[in-house]
Amino acid sequence: MHGPPLAGWLLVALCAATGSYCLLRMRGEPPGLPRRAAGAEALMGWGMAVMAVPAAALDPRPWGPPVLAAVFAVAAVRALLPARRGGEDLGHHLHHAVGALAMVYMALAMAVSGPAGAHGHAGHGAQGRAPGGVPPLTGVLLAYFAVYVVWSATRRLVPAATATAGAGAGGDPGRPAWSRRPELADACRLSMAIGMSAMLLTL
Repeated sequence: MHGPPLAGWLLVALCAATGSYCLLRMRGEPPGLPRRAAGAEALMGWGMAVMAVPAAALDPRPWGPPVLAAVFAVAAVRALLPARRGGEDLGHHLHHAVGALAMVYMALAMAVSGPAGAHGHAGHGAQGRAPGGVPPLTGVLLAYFAVYVVWSATRRLVPAATATAGAGAGGDPGRPAWSRRPELADACRLSMAIGMSAMLLTL
């Protein structure tokens, strides 16, 4: 990514930690949709961590970007197939699909970026940019993830944390294990959306 290498390494640490937690969630979830969702989020977190590594430390071209694009194209298809059936998890499937397609977009941007003097997944340069300097698709994805961050923080994370604090104060014996607590899962999704926004800003 463009910018100081320290910012890139901090993003690597955030995404790797998020991916690791999602792997722990996957082990604790029952077979079916919850386990597949946790696996998809683990893949997203680790993929973002790989893409955020400063190019001065690791330049994955020419083989890395096509591999990442192929992996996340498959992930997008896997997310869209259940979404076609509708149901209560439609929004969750669509969000996974948008995230995977954003990873495909950034991998392709990495493939056509300039020499490895920049950091991480460099952007397009000046080509294909709107008059304001931001490619239109990048702007759309940035707007989506910004809205998701605000919505997730205000409608899911804060209420879930408040409810958990109330349950803890009441000594609820049925409180789930930390690897399956819903507010931590929401915090991971929020962290990945923030990380995605940071990576898109470098395109």
